[in-house]
Amino acid sequence: MTTTTLESSPSARGDTRPIINLRDVRLNLRSAAGEVNILRGISLDINAGDMVSIVGPSGAGKSTLMMLVGGLESATSGQVTVAGHDLSTMGEDALAEFRRDHVGIVFQAFRLIPTMSAMENVAIPLELAGEDNAFERARESLGLVGLADRVHHYPDQLSGGEQQRVAIARAFVGKPKLLLADEPTGNLDRATGDDIVELLFDLRERHGTTLVLITHDEGLAQRCDRMIRMADGRIVEEPATTGGAERISA
Repeated sequence: MTTTTLESSPSARGDTRPIINLRDVRLNLRSAAGEVNILRGISLDINAGDMVSIVGPSGAGKSTLMMLVGGLESATSGQVTVAGHDLSTMGEDALAEFRRDHVGIVFQAFRLIPTMSAMENVAIPLELAGEDNAFERARESLGLVGLADRVHHYPDQLSGGEQQRVAIARAFVGKPKLLLADEPTGNLDRATGDDIVELLFDLRERHGTTLVLITHDEGLAQRCDRMIRMADGRIVEEPATTGGAERISA
C-alpha cells in the first residue's frame, strides 16, 4: 500500500481539511479468466481548493479512481470519503444527490444529450435539484464559457470544442465543491484543447473549486499544485511540484 500526504497547499485557501480521503481502497472485478485487480490499495488525501493531476499509462486505474471519487463506482474494500460523505454507506439515490450537490464531472467524450439544446443540457443538474431559475443560470453559465450565442444549438450543431465548453458549463453550473475532469482535451485538436484547459483553470480559480484532472499530457499535469503518478492500480510516485512539500511513505 502506498500512502501519499501533502502539507497545506496555497490553493487550499486556508482550509486544510481533506475533501477527498481514501484509505486502502481496492477494486477487484471478476472475469472469465479470474479476478482482476483494478485498484490495489490506494490511500490519498486531497485538500479543499487543491488542483491535482493524475498521470499514468492506459490501464493504470486513473479513470476508475475518478469514478470511485465521483460515486459512480463502488470499491471492493477500503474507505472512500468525499466532502464528508462515506460513499460506501450510501445507496444509489443518495449517491445521485451527493453528485448533484457536491461534484461536477467533465468527460473526454462530452456526454451531452443530443436531443437537448446547449441550455437544456446545462440546466439538467439544476432541474434535478428543483431550482426555479435553472434556465437563467444555465444561460449565465454558457456565457461564462463563451457560448452566449449558442444556447439554443444542439450538440450536432456545435464543434468539438464548443461541445466540451457546454460540458464544462454543465459541470460548473451547480458551483460544485469538487470538479473531476477525465482527459477533457482528449478528443480535441491541440489549439482547441489549450483553450479548453485555460477555460477550465480560469473557472476553477474563479469558483475556488477543488480540481482533480486526469491527463496524459505531462506539461499540463505539471501546471497543477500536485502531480500524482499511477501504474498497475497503485500510486507509484508524487514528484515535487510548486504546490508544497510532499512526503511519500510505503
